[in-house]
Amino acid sequence: MNTFVIKRPIVTEKTLKLIETQNTYVFEVSKLAEKNQIKKMVKDLFNVDAISVNTVMGHRSAKRTGRKRLAVTTERTKKALVKLREGQSIELFDLETAPEKEEQSKQ
Repeated sequence: MNTFVIKRPIVTEKTLKLIETQNTYVFEVSKLAEKNQIKKMVKDLFNVDAISVNTVMGHRSAKRTGRKRLAVTTERTKKALVKLREGQSIELFDLETAPEKEEQSKQ
Protein backbone atom coordinates (compact mmCIF):
# COMPACT_ATOMS: atom_id res chain seq x y z
CA MET A 1 0.00 0.00 0.00
CA ASN A 2 1.18 3.50 -0.77
CA THR A 3 2.19 5.19 2.50
CA PHE A 4 1.89 8.65 0.96
CA VAL A 5 -1.88 8.59 0.57
CA ILE A 6 -2.39 11.30 3.20
CA LYS A 7 -0.12 14.29 2.58
CA ARG A 8 -1.11 16.71 5.35
CA PRO A 9 -4.07 17.93 7.41
CA ILE A 10 -5.78 21.09 6.22
CA VAL A 11 -6.23 23.53 9.11
CA THR A 12 -8.38 26.57 8.44
CA GLU A 13 -11.22 28.28 10.30
CA LYS A 14 -13.72 26.38 8.19
CA THR A 15 -12.15 22.97 8.89
CA LEU A 16 -11.94 23.74 12.62
CA LYS A 17 -15.66 24.46 12.58
CA LEU A 18 -16.26 21.13 10.77
CA ILE A 19 -14.29 19.33 13.48
CA GLU A 20 -16.30 20.93 16.29
CA THR A 21 -19.77 20.60 14.75
CA GLN A 22 -19.68 17.47 12.56
CA ASN A 23 -16.58 15.57 13.79
CA THR A 24 -15.19 15.74 10.23
CA TYR A 25 -11.47 16.13 9.54
CA VAL A 26 -10.01 17.40 6.26
CA PHE A 27 -6.77 16.11 4.71
CA GLU A 28 -4.89 16.79 1.50
CA VAL A 29 -4.41 13.43 -0.19
CA SER A 30 -2.74 12.00 -3.26
CA LYS A 31 -4.60 12.55 -6.53
CA LEU A 32 -4.64 8.81 -7.18
CA ALA A 33 -5.95 7.87 -3.71
CA GLU A 34 -9.27 6.07 -3.51
CA LYS A 35 -11.82 6.39 -0.72
CA ASN A 36 -11.20 2.92 0.69
CA GLN A 37 -7.42 3.57 0.79
CA ILE A 38 -7.95 6.86 2.63
CA LYS A 39 -10.27 5.18 5.13
CA LYS A 40 -7.72 2.43 5.81
CA MET A 41 -4.83 4.89 6.22
CA VAL A 42 -6.80 7.01 8.70
CA LYS A 43 -7.53 3.88 10.71
CA ASP A 44 -3.87 2.76 10.62
CA LEU A 45 -2.34 6.17 11.39
CA PHE A 46 -4.73 7.53 14.02
CA ASN A 47 -6.50 4.39 15.41
CA VAL A 48 -10.01 5.75 14.77
CA ASP A 49 -13.01 4.46 12.81
CA ALA A 50 -14.15 6.52 9.84
CA ILE A 51 -17.86 6.43 9.06
CA SER A 52 -17.57 8.08 5.65
CA VAL A 53 -15.00 9.58 3.31
CA ASN A 54 -15.86 12.26 0.75
CA THR A 55 -13.30 13.49 -1.77
CA VAL A 56 -13.09 16.78 -3.67
CA MET A 57 -10.79 17.61 -6.58
CA GLY A 58 -9.70 21.23 -6.54
CA HIS A 59 -9.48 23.24 -9.73
CA ARG A 60 -6.43 24.69 -11.43
CA SER A 61 -5.94 28.38 -11.08
CA ALA A 62 -3.89 30.73 -13.20
CA LYS A 63 -1.59 33.17 -11.44
CA ARG A 64 0.57 35.92 -12.83
CA THR A 65 3.99 36.07 -11.19
CA GLY A 66 7.39 37.62 -11.67
CA ARG A 67 8.57 40.82 -13.25
CA LYS A 68 7.15 40.01 -16.64
CA ARG A 69 3.88 38.83 -15.07
CA LEU A 70 4.01 35.45 -16.76
CA ALA A 71 1.00 33.19 -16.39
CA VAL A 72 1.61 30.10 -14.25
CA THR A 73 -0.99 27.45 -13.44
CA THR A 74 -1.15 25.70 -10.08
CA GLU A 75 -1.61 21.96 -9.69
CA ARG A 76 -4.92 20.34 -8.95
CA THR A 77 -5.26 19.13 -5.38
CA LYS A 78 -7.45 16.49 -3.82
CA LYS A 79 -9.04 16.87 -0.40
CA ALA A 80 -10.64 14.16 1.71
CA LEU A 81 -13.33 14.91 4.28
CA VAL A 82 -13.27 12.08 6.84
CA LYS A 83 -16.19 11.77 9.26
CA LEU A 84 -15.41 9.87 12.46
CA ARG A 85 -17.61 7.91 14.85
CA GLU A 86 -19.24 9.79 17.72
CA GLY A 87 -16.83 10.26 20.61
CA GLN A 88 -13.66 9.69 18.60
CA SER A 89 -11.17 12.38 17.65
CA ILE A 90 -7.74 12.85 16.11
CA GLU A 91 -5.23 14.66 18.30
CA LEU A 92 -3.46 16.70 15.60
CA PHE A 93 -3.61 19.86 17.66
CA ASP A 94 -5.27 21.00 20.86
CA LEU A 95 -8.53 22.77 19.99
CA GLU A 96 -9.16 24.11 23.51
CA THR A 97 -5.90 26.05 23.85
CA ALA A 98 -5.89 27.64 20.38
CA PRO A 99 -8.51 30.37 21.09
CA GLU A 100 -6.93 31.16 24.47
CA LYS A 101 -3.56 31.85 22.87
CA GLU A 102 -5.18 34.20 20.33
CA GLU A 103 -6.91 36.16 23.10
CA GLN A 104 -3.67 36.48 25.06
CA SER A 105 -1.78 37.77 22.01
CA LYS A 106 -4.41 40.50 21.41
CA GLN A 107 -3.91 41.95 24.90
